[in-house]
Amino acid sequence: MSTRVAVGLSGGVDSAVAALLLKQQGFDVTGLFMKNWEEDDTESRCSAEEDLKAARAVCAQLGIELKTVNFSTEYWDRVFHYFLEEHKRGRTPNPDVLCNKEIKFKAFLDHALDLGADLIATGHYARVEKHDGVYRLLKARDTQKDQTYFLYALGQAPLSRALFPIGHLTKPEVRELAHAAGLPNYDRKDSTGICFIGERDFKSFLARYLPAQPGDIRALTGERLGRHDGLMYYTLGQRQGLGIGGAGEAWYVARKDMASNTLYVVQGEHHPALFSGGLTADDLQWVTGAAPALPLHCAAKSRYRQPDQDCVLSAAADDVAVHFDQPQRAITPGQAVVFYDGEECLGGGTIREAVAVTAHTEAATGRY
Repeated sequence: MSTRVAVGLSGGVDSAVAALLLKQQGFDVTGLFMKNWEEDDTESRCSAEEDLKAARAVCAQLGIELKTVNFSTEYWDRVFHYFLEEHKRGRTPNPDVLCNKEIKFKAFLDHALDLGADLIATGHYARVEKHDGVYRLLKARDTQKDQTYFLYALGQAPLSRALFPIGHLTKPEVRELAHAAGLPNYDRKDSTGICFIGERDFKSFLARYLPAQPGDIRALTGERLGRHDGLMYYTLGQRQGLGIGGAGEAWYVARKDMASNTLYVVQGEHHPALFSGGLTADDLQWVTGAAPALPLHCAAKSRYRQPDQDCVLSAAADDVAVHFDQPQRAITPGQAVVFYDGEECLGGGTIREAVAVTAHTEAATGRY
């Protein structure tokens, strides 16, 4: 019998081509569409219905079955609750990491196996290779689309069951394959932003779940410059939406003081207060299941699409300290820091706090 693969079809071109390639390779392919959000869906606006329509059209073209499953409850409990709690703390969470770990490669995987699938596949731009009995998570060939940053929390169990069929392709190649195969969504626009917010206005969406607490915007000198709408709406390094005029360079968010409900800002994109020499991280996840020996020289990303930054990992009070070779801009608590050895994703964690450049200098000289 052919190996049975359940492909997570989102309605987009990437997952559609993943299904196309697997069918061409002789796998027994079934499409599986998951709905993860319905809290504010209405008859007039429900993007999930549009996505499902696109997924059905793809399956009709490929001649494969499409099944549906609703993980809205699991998403609320495992992802969205965390998202709200982090914002309450003044942090900037990355729900996509948790969605992959808890929904796409846990709830979805378990459901697919219950349906009789042997493996699951998605349209992520990443690769998995097995060496000496260990599954390794590798960057996609298309470095502009690589999504290993969002997949670092996957361990050996889900990777042993996962296929990433388009990881060796570039985005233009994916669209060309879709067009050649007559897939109706070959030119469909890519989705952007946080999946459950979509095209909604972020501030109005978040305000429905968390009470806003306006406060002062101040310069680091203490000078009052204006009022903010609520610390939860701002992230470090942010420029837009501050409402501060005047002469000189633009203003940027440098710090959020939860105790006094104050947003501190600085003038100029390259202001020293925006830069840090390193960070501490917790909730560490290692792809192989085993933490590496420390200290470790490797590379890291503290935000998506950032070029790899050389660094040293060392033991911290709770988990790990990351000391960058060069100061980094706008390191943001709550975001993910992901570690790499060349093209291999080693794992990552959640940024707890940034470390000052002076502390970085001491660490670089060996005093840590």
